Formats: sequence, C-alpha cells, structure tokens
Amino acid sequence: YVVGQVSGSLGAAAAPAAPLARLFRAAAPPVLVAVPAGNKKRKRIEEGENVSEDQSSSVMQEPPIKAKKARKKERSEAEKKLSERENALEQADEDENQKLSQNKVKQKKKASQAITKIVVNSAPGATAKQQRRKRVADETADRRTVFVGNLPVNCTVQILKSLFKKYGQIQSIRFRSLIPAEDTVSKKVAAIKHKVHPNAKFINAYVVFKEECDAQKALNENGTEIASGFHIRVDTASKTNSHDSKRSVFLGNLSYDICDDAVREHFHVCGDVVGVRVVRDRRTGLGKGFGYVLFENTDAVHLALKLNNSVLMGRKIRVQRVADKKKAQKSPDQSRAPKERVDKKKEEKSCSNNSFVGEKATPLKKSTKPKRLKTIPRSKAGKNK
Repeated sequence: YVVGQVSGSLGAAAAPAAPLARLFRAAAPPVLVAVPAGNKKRKRIEEGENVSEDQSSSVMQEPPIKAKKARKKERSEAEKKLSERENALEQADEDENQKLSQNKVKQKKKASQAITKIVVNSAPGATAKQQRRKRVADETADRRTVFVGNLPVNCTVQILKSLFKKYGQIQSIRFRSLIPAEDTVSKKVAAIKHKVHPNAKFINAYVVFKEECDAQKALNENGTEIASGFHIRVDTASKTNSHDSKRSVFLGNLSYDICDDAVREHFHVCGDVVGVRVVRDRRTGLGKGFGYVLFENTDAVHLALKLNNSVLMGRKIRVQRVADKKKAQKSPDQSRAPKERVDKKKEEKSCSNNSFVGEKATPLKKSTKPKRLKTIPRSKAGKNK
C-alpha cells in the first residue's frame, strides 16, 4: 500500500462504487527517492584507497616473510651441524662404553683363566704328572737331537742333509748362533734372507732325527772337515751327557778372535783331539777368553799341561786341569766333622780357662768420671766449728 491511497478512498467526497477493488486492479507507480551523486564517488574512492592500502601492506609484508624463510634456512643448517656433533659425541660415548665392556670381559676371562691355572697348579698330583710328562718329552727330544758346531757361514740345510741322511731319517734342521748384519733384524730373518754380519765366520746347528739310535750313529761325524779349516764338533744335545773331566783341559787368556781350528792345531801335538769348545758371546759371536779341549786319552792331558804359558795368537795361554764338580762339592757330613772337632776343642779350652777365674785377681777398672764433692749438712758443719 502507498500512503494516501487508502486515506483518500475513505474520504466523504470520493464515493466510488468499489473503492477497495481499485487498489488491486492497477499497480501504483513506484516512489523513487533521490540520492546525491557525490556519495557513490566517495565510496568508490574509499574502496580504491582500501585496496591500495591492502596491496601496499602486502608488498611491505613480503620482505619480512622472505627474511624469516632465510632465517629458518640458516637455523636449519646450524641445527644440522649441532645435530651432527651431538651424534658424533653419542657415537664416541657408545664406542668408549663398548671398549670398556670389552676390556672388562677380557679382564674377567684372564682372571678366570688365572684362577683355573692356580686351581690346576694347586693340585699336587696334576702338576707332578704334567712336569714329569714335559721332562720325559724334552729328554726324548734331546736324545734324538744332535748339536753340530763350527760350521761355516755359507752352510745350508742341503749340505747338512747330505752329510747326515745316511744315518737315518731327519725330522728338522735349525741354525743357531747366527749374527745378523743389522741390529734391527732378528736372527731368524737373517738366517732366512742370508743377511749375516761380514765378520762372522761360523754358525752352529741342531739336527733332529726321528729315532734315538740314528742320533747316536751320527756322532761318528765328530771331527770331520766339512770345509777348509772347519772341523765340525758333533755332540748330543741332552743335558744328561756329562763330559769326562779327566780327558779335558781348561784354557784361559785366549784371544777374542780365536777360532776352534787354531786351538786344535796348537794342541794336536799332545794327542788326538776329540773336540774344542770356545765359549762365545751370543750377540757378537766373539770369544770370552776361555775354552775347553777334550782329548781321547788321559795321557794327552799331561802333555797339554806342559803347554801352560805357551804363546797362541800373541797371548800366553793358561792351561789347567778341569776340576771335577762332584769332588769339589763335598758331602755335608765330611765338611761338618772337622768344624765340630774344632768347636769341641775350643769349648774344652774355654772350660779350662774359666775354672781358674776365681783364683786370679781381676784388677778393678778405674772410672774416668769426675768425683763428686760430698755435701755436709749445716747442723754438722756448725758443730765441727
């Protein structure tokens, strides 16, 4: 409804037949309200300003976003480095812990092994049996072994095999008393590489046979000349073998550079020489100034003693008999008997002297201390006055 239509129809002047029906037959014209034109422009300008402000704010806000991203990247790299360092430290700690645990396990194993050894060794029966077995094995191995001394430096395993293979099957051959060319090289390496000191003239060897009888047969090669100026000395390696001191001679004041053949030639006039032994240093191979000569007969010893103070390689050598250790070590009963007699005699003398002590006058010893003056009390001193 439009204001005025209904109020006009209700007036007294207007009396149409059907006033209300008209309202619904024809539509009333729209009422337009005038709006000033300046308001729209202001709105548009305001909207444009808002949009420009939004754009400028977006433009101004973009650089800090990029800076934040760059900072995030930088922080991420630093964090990576820190994480790597932390991981490395953790790994190092883990490795140390593992090493400590391994060392503890090893120490426990060693302690357990030591305890087991102690327990085993504590049993007297077991240790005695083991020691006996070792001794028997060593003795059997030594009986099958032959010592060959005064060999030339250029001697090889093939030469020794060709010399001793006729006596039986050889199990092993090993060279000893070899002086290496350099101190840093071991004797084994020097023997394998043949790097021997130029001043070295001889070496020794051990030949091991499979049977004991073959080793005894190999002793027949003692004194054979394997090379010019090298008479080898063949002897058993067992410790039970004792040399005959009655057929031996001790030599002293020998030259340090002396050879076995020089000693052999010097004493060959006395009789047949079975073996010559010059005691030498293991490291340098030089002699220590003394040695031994073994003859076949005891008569050669008497002749050798006459060569005492004889000159050999510019030195006056000393020739003496070899003292028998068994005789030198007297039995304890024999050594104590004379001492007991002497002690008894001393006791008898002391008893005889002590019996006359009461009859003799013993002079008193004069004391060296100064005498003290006697103090007299005052009462007595006044009476005397």
